[in-house]
Amino acid sequence: MSKRQRLLIIEDEEPIRVGLTDLFVFHGFAVESAADGPTGLNLALTGTFDLILLDLMLPGLDGFAICDRVRVVDRAQPIIMLTALGADEDIIRGLKLGADDYVAKPFSITELVLRVQAVLRRSQGALAGAPSLRLGDLTLDTANLVGCRGAVQIPFTRREVAIIQYLAAHGERPVSRDELLTKVWGYSRGCGIETRTVDIHIAKLRRKLETDPAAPRVLLTVRGVGYRLLVGADGEAS
Repeated sequence: MSKRQRLLIIEDEEPIRVGLTDLFVFHGFAVESAADGPTGLNLALTGTFDLILLDLMLPGLDGFAICDRVRVVDRAQPIIMLTALGADEDIIRGLKLGADDYVAKPFSITELVLRVQAVLRRSQGALAGAPSLRLGDLTLDTANLVGCRGAVQIPFTRREVAIIQYLAAHGERPVSRDELLTKVWGYSRGCGIETRTVDIHIAKLRRKLETDPAAPRVLLTVRGVGYRLLVGADGEAS
């Protein structure tokens, strides 16, 4: 029998926390939970979890701080945020801190399970591709999730590296947003899930890859089609 995947739920509202625990136990997960920020952070840093489901508004320590602290020690830990409906600033801030995706409250149970399964499906596959990539004036070590621009080191998350590797492997053409959701996030094609995670991750990557994010030369937008990554020196395709 296969080993059960381990899920950490950090949520202060008891009905939601208990409901999510029951839901994911029913779906075969081993679940631990926390009702406040400090307890959740301690579990996140001392336990081993396949995924963390993280509410943002928590007593004692908010979800932003937890995500930030987890990313300092583990840039590969899958994290999905639970956000208030329409809280765009929270979504952008959370994804910038390194969350893989978000689900807005009130959420569909079916959609939440699909998102958790999708993130896990992609995160458990080994990162494939070249061990290093030259992206403009930055060299990316894909195995260690770090880029170097001269003497400056820039950390990347596993999700960011997966995006870069997929775009690099298809550098001869632009890749659509829907294709990235399917191939990098693991969503089923045509599943109808609405998310801004691709757009926010691309904007975050530009701040790391580009000397001038307002005039990109490495990670390009092909209007109406998708995104294209130019791999090689000075933003020229190699």
